[in-house]
Amino acid sequence: MNNLVKRAISGAIFVAIVIGSILLSPYTFAAVFAVVAALATNEFHKLTNRKNEIEVPPVVAIIGALLLFGCSYVYSSGLFKYPIYSLYGFYILAVLIAELYRKKPNPINNWAYFIFGQIFIALPFSLLNFILYIKGYQPIILLAVFISIWTNDTGAYLTGMTLGKHKLFERISPKKTWEGFIGGAVFALLSGYIFSLFIPELSLLQWFIFSEIIVIFGTFGDLSESLIKRTEHIKDSGNIIPGHGGILDRFDSTLMVAPVVFIYLSFLF
Repeated sequence: MNNLVKRAISGAIFVAIVIGSILLSPYTFAAVFAVVAALATNEFHKLTNRKNEIEVPPVVAIIGALLLFGCSYVYSSGLFKYPIYSLYGFYILAVLIAELYRKKPNPINNWAYFIFGQIFIALPFSLLNFILYIKGYQPIILLAVFISIWTNDTGAYLTGMTLGKHKLFERISPKKTWEGFIGGAVFALLSGYIFSLFIPELSLLQWFIFSEIIVIFGTFGDLSESLIKRTEHIKDSGNIIPGHGGILDRFDSTLMVAPVVFIYLSFLF
């Protein structure tokens, strides 16, 4: 019971911070999600550095993630245009060159995991800026991304717990079932319908597609993070959120949802 209460309180605080940061102002969004990107990048490299001959300094990767997030924010908001990304490009080159002088046993691994961390972790969080500014300033659409993720997760959990029998991807995530996946998809459709009533920028059909994109790629994002943890033989990516694990555990769906939703909305707008 104590763990359940702790989980409920920390979950409520987590949701309040995400929603509040998006709705309050673009500056609170930028501040909160820059911290989220930094923490997620740190967790990723602490996980992958557990293997022999992988030594990517987390601080170096965090600086790269913050640079990419910051460049994306000022670019998407219109504060500064294309040349701003040259800062990030030069930083990446500097990190790759620095590896020549570190004299580590497997520099190729360090290069590979550093770049992978920037693509798999830092890039999706940076793309949230472009969703926020997809057509002017659109905090409600970005908020809809997270509400759809949470709705899908809740629907999948409830349906899987009550009806789940057929394993979805037992090798990576033994608890996920096809029944849970379908239940989450139905819940997400309901959320898409509600969004269509209050956010007319997208039609009902477009909201339905939006919702199911999040179901499909949110599941792939979840499975991808589970694969990393299973490979490293750990349960949670961290313990920063009591009862829920690490930042990556809470934002795993976002890792694949953000790029695909950005592409989808770019075609619409």
